[in-house]
Amino acid sequence: MQFSKLSIIKGLLQISQLRRINVRNLGLIPIVIEQTGRGERSYDIYSRLLKERIICLMGPIHDTMSSLIVAQLLFLQSESTSKPIHMYINSPGGSVTAGLGIYDTMQYCMPPIATWCVGQACSMASLLLAAGTPGMRHSLPNARIMIHQPSGGAQGQATDIQIQAEEIVKLKKQINLLYVKHTSLDLEVIERSMERDKFMSPVEAKDFGLIDKVLIRPAKDENGKSASSEKDENSDQAHEIAHS
Repeated sequence: MQFSKLSIIKGLLQISQLRRINVRNLGLIPIVIEQTGRGERSYDIYSRLLKERIICLMGPIHDTMSSLIVAQLLFLQSESTSKPIHMYINSPGGSVTAGLGIYDTMQYCMPPIATWCVGQACSMASLLLAAGTPGMRHSLPNARIMIHQPSGGAQGQATDIQIQAEEIVKLKKQINLLYVKHTSLDLEVIERSMERDKFMSPVEAKDFGLIDKVLIRPAKDENGKSASSEKDENSDQAHEIAHS
């Protein structure tokens, strides 16, 4: 097969243009190559993490994300009902109904679920962070956690607006009770805290009852290697972020 000089020049121009495009704008997902007995096998990074029972909840919570997270939870439960699932959360929140779909599935699943806040867990995402298995709810030191009451809008006839308003009030009470369940605080404290945006540092979130541990750095042994033993529970030092 022969190529004309013109076609070769056009091809080189296209390649040079691609090199100037920001890779992030291409929506590319990193690929991990593993050597197996049958040769090389490639995974996208999220599938490889899923193989280690790690779920990434990153970005706004909406119906599409909810369906993906629910599917991953159910799949990991079918793989093992005893091995823990690790859910990393970095989300500003989003749809309440989509978030409650994830929440209910987390409560339904039999394996213990460890939650890890990286970046932020705001609004509905803070409830998912708190919904992890007690003793397995973590946050990195520079993350932020925010809780507030649900918000929404309505339009149409006055009766329809009233129906929507009543539904939001019911939803507010329902979510408040869920926070009571996972923080062990009195309902009055939760209601007062949820009236406006309440931002918390990881230490404040721990005192509030949303998380159990604040991670600083992986524990090290005397030789500088990661140790599997945890430090004293009263310390805010990080424990090894290794997943069994």
